[in-house]
Amino acid sequence: MALVERSGPVTLPDHVLVAGAGVSGLGAAHLLTKAGANCTVVDDNPDGRAAATAKGFAVCSSAEARERFADTGLVVTSPGWRPDTPLLVDATAAGIDVIGDVELCFRLDRAGVFGAPRTWLVVTGTNGKTTTTGMLAAMMTEVGADTGRIARACGNIGTAVGEVLLLDEHVDVLVAELSSFQLHWSSELVPDAGVLLNLAEDHIDWHGSFAEYAASKAKVLQATHAVAGIDDTEVQRLAEQTGRDDIIGFTLQEPGDNQVGVSGGRIVAKLGGETIDVASADGIEPAGAAGLLDALAAAAVALTQGAKPHHIQRALEKYRVAGHRGAVVHSGGGVDWVDNSKATNPHAADSALTGAGTVVWVAGGQLKGAAVDGVVKAHADQFRAVALLGVDRGLIRASVNAAAPDVPVFVSDSTDPEQAMDEVVAWAASQAQPGDTVLLAPAAASLDMFSGMSARGDAFAAAAMRHWSPDNK
Repeated sequence: MALVERSGPVTLPDHVLVAGAGVSGLGAAHLLTKAGANCTVVDDNPDGRAAATAKGFAVCSSAEARERFADTGLVVTSPGWRPDTPLLVDATAAGIDVIGDVELCFRLDRAGVFGAPRTWLVVTGTNGKTTTTGMLAAMMTEVGADTGRIARACGNIGTAVGEVLLLDEHVDVLVAELSSFQLHWSSELVPDAGVLLNLAEDHIDWHGSFAEYAASKAKVLQATHAVAGIDDTEVQRLAEQTGRDDIIGFTLQEPGDNQVGVSGGRIVAKLGGETIDVASADGIEPAGAAGLLDALAAAAVALTQGAKPHHIQRALEKYRVAGHRGAVVHSGGGVDWVDNSKATNPHAADSALTGAGTVVWVAGGQLKGAAVDGVVKAHADQFRAVALLGVDRGLIRASVNAAAPDVPVFVSDSTDPEQAMDEVVAWAASQAQPGDTVLLAPAAASLDMFSGMSARGDAFAAAAMRHWSPDNK
């Protein structure tokens, strides 16, 4: 074993295999090299091996990697490599530890390889991760203004965790958005605080079952300070299953003991026998229940890290939602146009619709086998009208017709993305009334028509500007 000295010693294997020559794999290889380890990047794609070679790394194929198992003490896999990938299965069978890139970062950080160990705050769940991470980072930045400790959002929001570890400026607090893939490949990662927001079926093809997906996400509940979205029955069940009595719950309801909730239009915490008036529950962006839940989750974690109510209030006042996650992109004549193109599955659409009032719902795209009947039925009484586009528009139309037969429905059959969006937005403008929200919350992926969810949201915003003004009515 090679002993690497930085601010403290850490023992690394003489040789590490890095599975995958993509961004995550090359990032892990770079981190290992900086830590003093010898590594080889494994990829069966010649272009991938060429990219790794160009970066100065040794490379091999999966077949060649198996021949090196005897000299390999660790495999670091990219998040996209599934658990049933033959190389990873064979490495595990050979007794080699297989971990992910974030697990590698945690081990190296805790060992002090890149300076004093950081505080790790981890955010995960099916929906709302990015907004919660952004809010929490903003809260910890407010704390840092008083304490001098630097906080940074990282992981699947902005900068990779490994890149933050290598910054010249020492970041004291990592606010990390982590996926189920990254958590699956973790074993020692126990953050200082972590939150499980919610759970719905997602990435089942990768994990093999919802139970496996949920189990990966639930690892965050091992955190020193664990927070759970108790309005979600599956999250509550998993929290109870831990046997811990110190997990902090967050809820849209009046909070009970050891909970953060809403009372009288305020975010209120009841922790350690004390009731804390934290912040206003009004004016939070994104508007509606989804944004408020994210704020409750972020506040609950921040309170465990020494944040005071004024830190949390200031952060929420300053925070502006990232693109396509519930921002008001146009407003006029008493109608708000809200872009939540990031609502790429029914669970996310449900969150976007909850608390949105009367809406003209713009939806459609690739459902990827997900059932939409539940979200349509739950929100049928909110629909002023429904405008649909995309490959699975017919399935959503059938759900609307069954649950809300009196609601007007428009369907664009155009396969041209700009034309289809223009048609549904023009019709939505003719239906909206003062006090309504025209809400793009597609409940479906975008790649059937658009280059991504951002392009879809941009098309919606541009069409809204073209078609809506008070003179429409």
